[in-house]
Amino acid sequence: MTHELWFTAILNKILGSPVAALLSALGMAPANAAHPIPNYFAMEMLVALVILVGALMLRRQLSVERPGTFQHAMELVVEFTRGLNEDLIGHGSERYIALVGTLGVFVLLSNLLGVIPTLDSPTASVPVTLGCAVTAFVYYNFQGVREHGVFGYVKHLCGPMLIIAPLMLPIEIFSNLFRMLSLTARLWANMFVGPVLEGIFTGLIPVAVPSLFMGLHIFVSFLQAYVFMLLPAVYIGFAVAKEH
Repeated sequence: MTHELWFTAILNKILGSPVAALLSALGMAPANAAHPIPNYFAMEMLVALVILVGALMLRRQLSVERPGTFQHAMELVVEFTRGLNEDLIGHGSERYIALVGTLGVFVLLSNLLGVIPTLDSPTASVPVTLGCAVTAFVYYNFQGVREHGVFGYVKHLCGPMLIIAPLMLPIEIFSNLFRMLSLTARLWANMFVGPVLEGIFTGLIPVAVPSLFMGLHIFVSFLQAYVFMLLPAVYIGFAVAKEH
């Protein structure tokens, strides 16, 4: 049984009973009714809470004349996301800044959470990375339908010539589903392997190895957050592109 983190224990104490009742009503009764909330869910809720509190603080402190350090940092995030979208999506990319930026911030904070003692990275669990991938998958396909219409989007997936549509449509459907799998596995594997290797080698070199792996974890955290912004932006660009 996985050791229950302190924040998970707090959530289970406060919300355990109603969550267990809800899961039972849905036919998914938890193995432990007293502790139905797993660590990965508690950790992603913690990240969501941090983002929400940060957004509320930023909203209250917004200033044109005297912007604070936090506002400057968030403006850099927005400008970085805007530039990424403009390069990969092109015209009309401003409407996608919120989704791409939020995914990047959520994944980055989730990745970095594992650096803090007594906490874990929720992105080291498949359900969390799958949830992020499904969000991106649903969003870019929705934007494709929004841009082209249902029949127009299906035609968009069929390729430039009608004669090859029976071949192209199954390939495009499989390709889109594989994108979701790829996003899930890439992020999960990178965040899962690091702590495992650290645990194996820490016993051999107890001082140098933890420092080395912590630095590597931070680097991989930023890299994977960037990838999780880059790829959804690319997929959005493909989905909303117009033939000329």
